[in-house]
Amino acid sequence: MYNQLEVKNLNSDLVSVEWLHKNSAATNLIVLDATINKVISAVSTRIPNARFFDIKQKFSDVSAPFPSTLPSKEQFQTEAQLLGINSDSVIVVYDDKGIYSSARVWWLFKVFGFKNVAVLDGGLPQWQQENFQVENYTDEVYPLGDFVAEFHAHLMTDFNGVNEFRNEEDTLVVDARSEDRFLCKVDEPKEGLRRGTIPNSKNLPYTVLFNGYKMKSIDELQTIFDPLVEHETQIVFSCGSGITACILALGATLCNYNNLIVYDGSWTEYGSLTP
Repeated sequence: MYNQLEVKNLNSDLVSVEWLHKNSAATNLIVLDATINKVISAVSTRIPNARFFDIKQKFSDVSAPFPSTLPSKEQFQTEAQLLGINSDSVIVVYDDKGIYSSARVWWLFKVFGFKNVAVLDGGLPQWQQENFQVENYTDEVYPLGDFVAEFHAHLMTDFNGVNEFRNEEDTLVVDARSEDRFLCKVDEPKEGLRRGTIPNSKNLPYTVLFNGYKMKSIDELQTIFDPLVEHETQIVFSCGSGITACILALGATLCNYNNLIVYDGSWTEYGSLTP
């Protein structure tokens, strides 16, 4: 009976829907729905017992000039505790696109010192494809968690930091946007944001890491990352606004790359602050 068990330390940053289904009744397991801009109502669909992780409003600095900006340590800790997250919790994060905003949440937990967290491979679409049960949301208040955040500043960078990194010989800056955006062939989705590219960066569209909704195998991911990384010992990931950069960080982590950094403001910040 799984409802009498706890899940111990996760051995991967990515778990399958089969694993989650098997362990769904574990007492210390918390499933987070990281779908962006989701309106929660009585008809909203979720994996059973999932708790909504509101990236845009509760886990971002809404006073910042750029979207999805990293919250303070105090804000992250308070909101995580309100979701009932404890120091001994095991967290699985998913979204409704497969792997999209869930990777951002996985990275945020790393940034704030929580290690026992994984992304659900394929997310809600893969869960439903396997005909596993879903349910509607209900109003819920969770017992206050005891999670205490510790800010790991070296996992994130900002405008000044990326300008230093792009000129360092041991650092690779990788852009997760589409090739057409990277090559300035199309307009940016954000109205008023100019086309452009961080100097000395390379392009790796996040979509190439997927087979359908799921992440490619580690062997396949290695063949993608290895030719890109030459002599560099650290990698900075960028994108449009700091969301899909975290997908590349997840792929690189699965391939056992170290010294990984996410540019929080990404091109939205960089394109706005440079002429």
